[in-house]
Amino acid sequence: MVFSTVFFLFTYFPIVLLLHYITPVHYRNAMLLVVNLIFYGWKKPAYLFIMFASIGIDYVHGLLVEKAKAQGNDRRARRYVAQSVIFNLALLGFFKYWDFIARSLAAVGLGFMPVLGLELPIGISFYTFQTMSYTIDVYRGDAKAQRSMVNFGTFVTLFPQLIAGPILKYKDLADQIDQRDYPVERFASGVQIFVVGLAKKVLLANNIGALWDVYKALPAAQLTTAGAWLGVLCFSLQLYFDFSGYSDMAVGLGKMLGFEFSGNFNYPYAARSITDFWRRWHISLSSWFREYLYFPLGGSRVGRGRLIFNLMVVWSATGIWHGANWNFLLWGVYYGALLILEKLVWGDALKKLPVPVQRVYTLFIVLVGWALFAIEDFSLLGPYLAAMFGAAEGGVLDGAFLYHLRSYLPILAVATVGSTPAVKQVWYKLPEKAQKLACPLLLLAGVLLSTAYLVDGTYNPFLYFQF
Repeated sequence: MVFSTVFFLFTYFPIVLLLHYITPVHYRNAMLLVVNLIFYGWKKPAYLFIMFASIGIDYVHGLLVEKAKAQGNDRRARRYVAQSVIFNLALLGFFKYWDFIARSLAAVGLGFMPVLGLELPIGISFYTFQTMSYTIDVYRGDAKAQRSMVNFGTFVTLFPQLIAGPILKYKDLADQIDQRDYPVERFASGVQIFVVGLAKKVLLANNIGALWDVYKALPAAQLTTAGAWLGVLCFSLQLYFDFSGYSDMAVGLGKMLGFEFSGNFNYPYAARSITDFWRRWHISLSSWFREYLYFPLGGSRVGRGRLIFNLMVVWSATGIWHGANWNFLLWGVYYGALLILEKLVWGDALKKLPVPVQRVYTLFIVLVGWALFAIEDFSLLGPYLAAMFGAAEGGVLDGAFLYHLRSYLPILAVATVGSTPAVKQVWYKLPEKAQKLACPLLLLAGVLLSTAYLVDGTYNPFLYFQF
C-alpha cells in the first residue's frame, strides 16, 4: 500500500486516524502495531514473517546487550551487537543481493550459486537499518532497551515511514514511542505537510516522470544531446519530487499521529558543492552512514590515505544500498571520488568562486550522477552518457526535443522553481493575514487536483519501492 492512492487517502488512513483517537492512550501503540502490520502486509502477507523475525531478534538482542553492559561484561555485549548486525545484514543481503551476486558470478563462468528469483520485501533496506541502529544505540548507552515488545514493534513497523523512510534512529524516537502528546497545532501542521507532499508526488513527479520514460526508452540512434540532457533533467526532478514528496507525507502522517520526524530533504538542488548536496539529499540515510559507519572507521580525523579509504567504503556502501546492480555501485564510487577531490584538492578553491558558478558545478555533477543512477543496463548507459557529452547518434537536437520542450515547459518551470527555496521565501514575506487566507485554499486545491489526477490517471510509479 502506498500513500498516493485514493484508497489510502479516503479509506485506510481516515479509519486509522479514527481508531487512533478513540483508542485509550495506553493502548494506542498496540492499535498502531496492528494497523502498521495490515499496511505492510496488504498485498504480500508473507513479508510479515520477515518483519516478525527482525522485530523478535533485535528486541531480544537489545535486552541482552543492556544486561551484559549492566553486568560489566563489555565483551559479551559487543558479541550480542555483532549478532544483531550480522543477522540484519544477512537478511538484507539474502533478499536483496543473492540473485545479483549469482548472476554476476554466472556471467564470468562461476555458476555455483543458483538464481532464486527472490522478490525484494518492501522497505527491507529501511527497517533493517533502523533495527541495527537500535542495538548499537543500546550498547553505546544512547538509548535504553525497550521492555515492551509492542512498543518496539510499533517503532519498527511505524507505517508512515516504513517503506520509504526517513530512516529513524531509535534514540531519537524512544521518548515518543513511550509517551507523546497531541497538540492541535501539530495535527494541523501535519495536514499541511502531507498535502504539500501529496501534490509534489502526484502533480509534479508523476507528470515529469512520463517524459523521462520517453527518453529512457529511445533507441541510441534517435537520442540527441539536447534530448539526453532534457531526459536526465526530468529524471532528477521526478526523483526529487517523488522521494521528497513521499518523505513529506511521512512527516505529515507522523505529526497527525503525534510523532515528530526529522525532515529528509533541504532543497538539495540549491547546493553549492557535492558535500553540501549530500547534507541536503536523503538526510536520514547520510546521517545513518555517517554515525554508524563513517565515524567508527575513523571519520576525517585520520591520515589522507585512511580518509580516502573511509570515504570510498562509505560511498560504495551507499551506492549498493540503493540497488542490487553494478550501476548503483558505480554511482556510489563516483560520488566517493568527487567528495575526496572536494576535501583534498579543489574544495577550498570552489568556495572562492561566485555562488552561481558553485551551483552550476554542483548541478552538472549531480545530473551526470543521476544518469548513472537511473540507467541500470550498461549497454544503454554508455550511449546515453556519450549523447550527453556530444556524441549522440541523433545529433545535437531534433524536432522531437523541441516538441517535448514546448509541451513540458510549464511544468518543468514550476518544478524547477519549486525545487529551490524561492517559493518558501516568497511565502514568508507575505502578510500574516494573506497567509491565513491563502493556506486553506491552496491546501484544498492540492487535495482536489491530486485526487482528480489519481482518479483519472494510471501513471503513478513509486521509485523508492525498489530500495
